[in-house]
Amino acid sequence: MRVMAQIAMVMNLDKCIGCHTCSVTCKQAWTNRQGTEYVWFNNVETLPGQGYPRRWEDQEKWKGGWERTRSGRLRLRAGGRLAKLGKLFANPDLPEIADYYQPWTYEYKNLTEAPAGQDLPVARPVSQVTGEPVDKIEWGPNWDDNLGGAPEHGPKDPVIEKIREEVGEKIRFEFEQSFMFYLPRICEHCLNPACVSSCPSGAMYKREEDGIVLVDQDRCRGWRMCVTGCPYKKVYFNHHTGKAEKCTFCFPRIEVGVPTVCSETCVGRMRYLGVMLYDADKVAEAAAVEDEQDLYPAQVECFLDPHDPEVARAARASGITEEWLDAARRSPVYDLIATYQVALPLHPEYRTMPMVWYVPPLSPVVDAVAATGRDGEDAGNLFGAVDALRIPVEYLAEILTAGDTHVVEAVLKRMAAMRSYMRRINLGEERDESLARAVGLTGTELEDMFRLLAVAKLEDRFVIPTAARPEAEALADGHPLPAEEAGCPVGALPSPKATLNLGATRRNP
Repeated sequence: MRVMAQIAMVMNLDKCIGCHTCSVTCKQAWTNRQGTEYVWFNNVETLPGQGYPRRWEDQEKWKGGWERTRSGRLRLRAGGRLAKLGKLFANPDLPEIADYYQPWTYEYKNLTEAPAGQDLPVARPVSQVTGEPVDKIEWGPNWDDNLGGAPEHGPKDPVIEKIREEVGEKIRFEFEQSFMFYLPRICEHCLNPACVSSCPSGAMYKREEDGIVLVDQDRCRGWRMCVTGCPYKKVYFNHHTGKAEKCTFCFPRIEVGVPTVCSETCVGRMRYLGVMLYDADKVAEAAAVEDEQDLYPAQVECFLDPHDPEVARAARASGITEEWLDAARRSPVYDLIATYQVALPLHPEYRTMPMVWYVPPLSPVVDAVAATGRDGEDAGNLFGAVDALRIPVEYLAEILTAGDTHVVEAVLKRMAAMRSYMRRINLGEERDESLARAVGLTGTELEDMFRLLAVAKLEDRFVIPTAARPEAEALADGHPLPAEEAGCPVGALPSPKATLNLGATRRNP
């Protein structure tokens, strides 16, 4: 058992209101400079929809992630060394700027400096990339927000295309029969990152101390193989510097125990940060399981119980400090993933072992049940309504469990049981332990889950150990570190400390 630790994130989709505050604050902090006009490290997509970039889930086209060979080994979907060599100077498996969007601004000076006259001045849209006028704005990072243009764009959702025949009339795009929910996305900081193995120059690396995936700007040569390799399309090319860039998980903040910008500014308080301990020796085997629907349970098996004395001893032997062990024991992420089992990974079939997980949305099931004249908080009614959710379980399963609807149904029933159980308590009725037993939990666990999902304070949602205590105390005392030590996002990122060889074909070509 080789114990390693990683800072991970869970997002509760039931609480996302689609305000995009996380996207805006991330944009201001990390991508507000030349060359990153089209880049959004954090974006919020309305589902169903094509997403950003358009149809990023279509790996038949973009060749992202891993695939399993007949021999049971993993290989990059984009190909190995010879394939990369042939595409080194002209990689065809890349989204174009039109797949993202042509970033634009307006000629505001025409409005503010136009001389007095009979004509009404106009501020034409101008490309921020080329500086040329944009004749027609046809797409944006949030073009199909709140189902905008759904009758035209919704059917082009790759997940919809995949399951339409299976679910039939359950997915339609007439207004009165539509459904939607929000999906915030950042880099997944995977345990088996395809972007790292795709990089010919070794510039992409996964930090050994906290699992954050970064780009060494000094070593990056702009080959853009990492853009192809990432199935989530969360690696971007800066056309001004000629370097790759990606979400850094706000590592300068994480190192001193502060939440990421997107987490701290989230209006819905739906993000959780914490430490996950895992057995690095199991990752390669888990990522290469034959059945895609076994990938989720295989990844869960990689996670270690921080309360287990044997795990604690092995963690100390691996150099994990007591502060990190304590944070792992108090981790809200571990509770949501392993204890309550309500958080699921995004597209596990990509075999990258993602470390940003999601609690699937249950709303508005209560209102839907109540509209029929029945008790919307009754457990029996709620359990029955899960199968008839406006958001088809099949759609959620394709996104979170490689199509395994049983896992998603189990999660939604735990959420429904929590609502019904807490309703009885709030009404002063006796606790009904049968509700908890029906979903494999105890009443105490349901109450703890409610506190975490519904009313948790900041210190409960973000349990982040510092990377180095002396440096953290220096910052807290008002003595800032030099930029190169603090990991200043404006300059070059620090050189890689280690690239973990977790997968069967993880080594750089």
